[in-house]
Amino acid sequence: MTTLPATAQDQLRQLVEQIERLEQEKKALSDDIRDKYLEAKAVGFDVKALRTIVRMRKKSKTERQEEESILDVYLHALGMLLEPVVQNHYEQAGEQMLDAAE
Repeated sequence: MTTLPATAQDQLRQLVEQIERLEQEKKALSDDIRDKYLEAKAVGFDVKALRTIVRMRKKSKTERQEEESILDVYLHALGMLLEPVVQNHYEQAGEQMLDAAE
């Protein structure tokens, strides 16, 4: 079996310890995010909708529009959408709010 030089062993140990610390921090952040969703649910917000909004806010307006267009085509093809989507006032207001957040 080949052994690593002492300096490489130290470097490896440091990297592993740093990764372990980062994993702990990641778990703590995940717990904090989960707690925020639980808090939102406790006051009556729909968590699934909040998750969707958070995911949408990460995307550009163009990406969102492209995904919505593809979804509309698929829904129409499956008979789940009878007419082409006409944006209503609320959808337009929601897009404006998302654009302002970017």
